[in-house]
Amino acid sequence: MRNRFAQRQGQKRDWRMNMLRLSFIVFGVILIFRLFTIQVIDAGFYHALASGQHSFYTELFAKRGSVYVRDWVDKEEYIAATNTKTAFIFAEPSKIQNAEFVARQLSVIFEYEMPANSEKQDSIQEIFSGLEIVEENEELEEGTEESNAVEENPYEEYEILLERLSKENDPYEPIKRGVDENTLDRVLALEIEGINYVLEESRIYPEENIGGHIFGFLGQGDAGARIGQYGIEGHFNTFLSGVNGYLDSVLDPSGRWIGVGNRSFDPAVDGGDIVLTIDRTIQYKACEALSEGVERYQADSGTIIILEPKTGRVISMCNAPDFNPNTYNMVEDISVYNNDAVLHAYEPGSIFKPLIMAGAIDAGALSPTTLYEDTGVEEIDTFKIQNSDKEAHGWQTMTDVLAKSLNTGMIFAMRSMGMPSMREYIEAFGFGKVTGIELPSEVEGDISSLDIESDIFYATASYGQGITATPIQLAAAYAALANEGKLYTPYIVEEMRHQSGYVEKTVPEKVRQVIDPKTATTVGAMMVQVIEEGHGDLAAVPGYYLAGKTGTAQVVAEGTGRYDASHTKASFAGFGPVENPQFAMIVMLDHPKTSPWASGTAAPIWGEVADFILQYFEIAPTRIIE
Repeated sequence: MRNRFAQRQGQKRDWRMNMLRLSFIVFGVILIFRLFTIQVIDAGFYHALASGQHSFYTELFAKRGSVYVRDWVDKEEYIAATNTKTAFIFAEPSKIQNAEFVARQLSVIFEYEMPANSEKQDSIQEIFSGLEIVEENEELEEGTEESNAVEENPYEEYEILLERLSKENDPYEPIKRGVDENTLDRVLALEIEGINYVLEESRIYPEENIGGHIFGFLGQGDAGARIGQYGIEGHFNTFLSGVNGYLDSVLDPSGRWIGVGNRSFDPAVDGGDIVLTIDRTIQYKACEALSEGVERYQADSGTIIILEPKTGRVISMCNAPDFNPNTYNMVEDISVYNNDAVLHAYEPGSIFKPLIMAGAIDAGALSPTTLYEDTGVEEIDTFKIQNSDKEAHGWQTMTDVLAKSLNTGMIFAMRSMGMPSMREYIEAFGFGKVTGIELPSEVEGDISSLDIESDIFYATASYGQGITATPIQLAAAYAALANEGKLYTPYIVEEMRHQSGYVEKTVPEKVRQVIDPKTATTVGAMMVQVIEEGHGDLAAVPGYYLAGKTGTAQVVAEGTGRYDASHTKASFAGFGPVENPQFAMIVMLDHPKTSPWASGTAAPIWGEVADFILQYFEIAPTRIIE
């Protein structure tokens, strides 16, 4: 009996031990499987989790460089594009008690138009009457959707604001970006619960009304990144923006950096600064004169370019209509961003004549006193080419041809020099290829009609029709006439200042000697007669000898292939003083409606700006002022 009992007890102990062993085995298997899952299968997840708790990574943003302009006379520099801190105002609608009342309060400050509501409007005015805050409001819009006014609905900005503030369960709604300090003070003075702000870096352009096309703007790129667009901002975006850096380090459980841990640091490299060749004072005057001229003569648009002949430096460049880079999103048509000075190629008309005449004289085919008989018309194949005044002038010199702008005389000059020679001089003056100025989207114009040596193509090209050129090409060619026949590459960047301290200065680049210096002097004297006795008398400045030429070119009507007599492009180009030229300038008006002729539209603008430049540079008169 005892043996059986002992045997049963031993069997129970063995069973318990086996169960214990089995439990350990099962637990071990589960533990191993779990460790395998954590360390192998889900390793990436837990590594990321640990990294988030024990590592720190941040991108270090580079500071964007500034753009400067100068006054050539006093040598002072002025900031034309730079960075500043502005406010981004946002709302917590869930905390706002009366959305309509708050919307009206903010609309008063932001100068939004509101539907009439006299009772609530009076309450708002009472609030502002007790506040002593600065009333100046120099808004520096960054170009966001929130600030984009739509003229068709004057209340749209207010309605959008009210809609956002009325979302009762919404914890966040953007209100306005680019808010300056004075405006922010006015908002904070209201002490509205649910209206908050953060400071952020914004791009501002303090020098307004001096040509937005030159500077461009800082706009929205992919993934919300800010990138330079158009003008200098776009062309030199990489240089101005610099290179962002980063910091990657290991932290302890309390969030402090572990000195012996891994640490990677790549510092940000700030963007460089750019100094433009633009003269601030002349730029302001030229832009003002062009804008007023476009309005006065009811033109669709206009362009003015002023170069320093001896170097190719751009003294001034403007287009009208213009835009303000601070509020670039407020334009009605984004085509206004295009810089017509380099992007718009057009048939230049008679301002092309002095260049062809210079080639003919330089080739030895003509002289200023060479005579030809003007019958008033030239018949080529089935075409009849007349002078602009439809008159026959009899025997005329080449000087008369420029002064009276005779198309038949230019055909005589073309035939005298020959087609191959004329083509060579046109290309030598830089037409048919880009000038290389440091601005985006420059076009090369079109002289492809000269690929066919046809009398009709070369005849029309001799007086500037049938080929196209940009205003910057024409300005550079006239600068060559003014500079003893030497063509220089026009440039608008004076210095590029790297963050390392290195200053990269632009060296004037001579492209070629187009014509002999004697030829250039001769043609300059012939062009003086255009202003003294010809069609350019309204460009004259008392006390000075100036060289110039009018150009009235017809425009091909879209879809017809025929010239529209009612649509012209009026240009005036020239330089002065003729004895020692300090500037070369072109003014172009597209479709002036008060008069189609350049003599009564572009010429007066040219003369007004030329007068200002001569006084500004303190150039003494060289003739008696009557």
